[in-house]
Amino acid sequence: MNLIRVFLIDDHRVVRKGLRAFLESFADIEVVGEASSGEEVLNTIGRWLPEVAVIDLLMPGGMDGIELTKRVRRLAPNTQVVVLTAYTDGARVVAALRAGAIGYVRKDADPEVLLAAVRAAAQGQSTLDPAIAGTVLDELSSEAEPRDNLTEREMEVLKLLAHGRTNREIAGMLVVGEETVKTHVGNILAKLHLVHRQQAMLYAFKQGLISLDEIDLSGADGR
Repeated sequence: MNLIRVFLIDDHRVVRKGLRAFLESFADIEVVGEASSGEEVLNTIGRWLPEVAVIDLLMPGGMDGIELTKRVRRLAPNTQVVVLTAYTDGARVVAALRAGAIGYVRKDADPEVLLAAVRAAAQGQSTLDPAIAGTVLDELSSEAEPRDNLTEREMEVLKLLAHGRTNREIAGMLVVGEETVKTHVGNILAKLHLVHRQQAMLYAFKQGLISLDEIDLSGADGR
């Protein structure tokens, strides 16, 4: 069993201790470090290079969680960021995702939601708390570019991606190489100004390409 190394960033020591106690009660997770400010994170995270960093958006000092997410992703590109915060407005959620966060969990969510998000992030899977999916849909619909600028093949890939198909499955269905699918997915995200596959799934729903019951809000695996 591979341990998931986690780094906790929150300015409240009691919160960090509670998160540590909860996460380390599971055999597959090890909390390797903690920090109370963005500056402290940047000075120490490179030493540990954890698989997952759990970051609160409201941080003391001049660096908020969104800016910190950007810097962590630049400093440690293999470290995935899960945002844990009380903020649920769509603009802030989308800003965090655009900054490089792969998961977004409310602080008042069930602890199992955070656990699932950390485990998913370690596997490169995006998670979005279902309770805030609606606000993200509204925000994405106002910001995303029209789908008219996608090629016919990119539209095919988007529809299959939106149904939860992996790159490997899409490659098999379209009889193309997996690397070709990865290129198409990258082009789709770039053209629509999206960051993660899950955003593309939500966008596809908003555009009427799939129905709500076809969206898996628990994760979007790109493999």
